[in-house]
Amino acid sequence: QVQLVESGGDLVQPGGSLRLSCAASRSIRSFDPVGWYRQAPGKERELVASLSNNVITNYADSVKGRFTISRDNAENTVYLQMHSLKPDGPAVYFCHAWGRLCIECPNLDVWGQGTLVTVSS
Repeated sequence: QVQLVESGGDLVQPGGSLRLSCAASRSIRSFDPVGWYRQAPGKERELVASLSNNVITNYADSVKGRFTISRDNAENTVYLQMHSLKPDGPAVYFCHAWGRLCIECPNLDVWGQGTLVTVSS
């Protein structure tokens, strides 16, 4: 199995920046796509950014031009760099990965436990 652990969430002022990290317990080199989702209180979880084939990115319209998703396969880590954060209030950011650990292994749909980001003055 694989566990994902997010970190980097914090209270930040509007206009500020944060970098979220998602560390996998083992290699997720073969996992594709990877992505970040967020969920605000009382709202559904929504896609923020995804990365497939290590080069194809997809961003929510609300974060385009401000957020960047990347991965470091050597470190088994997925990142979300966030700039120009808006005062949207609190949201939990979740890391997600889809893939299999071996050719004969079943597909895994893996989620982290989330990290809280609050953008507020």
